Amino acid sequence: MNEDKKILVTGASGGIGRAIAVEAAKAGYYVICHYNGSKGKAEETLAQIKENGGQGELIQFDVSNREDCKAKLDEITAKYGALWGIVNNAGITRDNTFAALSGDDWDKVIHTNLDSFYNVINPLIMPMASRKNKRGGRIITISSVSGVNGNRGQTNYSAAKAGIIGATKALAVELAGRGITCNAIAPGVIETEMTKAIDPQVYEIIMSTIPMKRAGKPEEIASAAVFLLSEGAAYITRQVLTIDGGM
Repeated sequence: MNEDKKILVTGASGGIGRAIAVEAAKAGYYVICHYNGSKGKAEETLAQIKENGGQGELIQFDVSNREDCKAKLDEITAKYGALWGIVNNAGITRDNTFAALSGDDWDKVIHTNLDSFYNVINPLIMPMASRKNKRGGRIITISSVSGVNGNRGQTNYSAAKAGIIGATKALAVELAGRGITCNAIAPGVIETEMTKAIDPQVYEIIMSTIPMKRAGKPEEIASAAVFLLSEGAAYITRQVLTIDGGM
């Protein structure tokens, strides 16, 4: 393991986050696996990392709570110094037509999916940007095709994910001179617990819109994330990588 290559993956307790954490650990990164309420699942992620010869640890905080994020992330910085990478992945859905969407469901999605951009990344930026011995670093945000195209019944989710894209591009400009890259990944339909909850008839309709006629696998998102974390991606910044089977 390269001691300089410590990364944080939020929402590492399952789905895309777990896949990214596991694949990053395989690539030699020390992975700080975040969770909020799913400690058991996060422990499964860490066990999987260790089974594959990787290293990491768990951290718990609420990405929608600014004070909680800062307190826990300041502890990480005090312990390890600047991280090499941040994968801001944690997110939720509360789908409904806009007319029927409650204010609470709007707020929960915006606070968890969009506010977390500031809450998680801001406390870690200054240590990363002011690293003296070696410039560089990687920030990856997980957006969605919903943030690119907009989806029926996902006004709140689409707004949050589109906001992530805008924030990522703006931050990329600010940090480029420091050698820190900022990119967004916009997954399409991926096989996770979130997609398993889709009504079968609706799911069939969605599949018909995908040229590759299948959902993606979390590992396919993880492979892209690990590349963007690498030294080989040093000249890629301010980009949105859509991974959706041609959707």
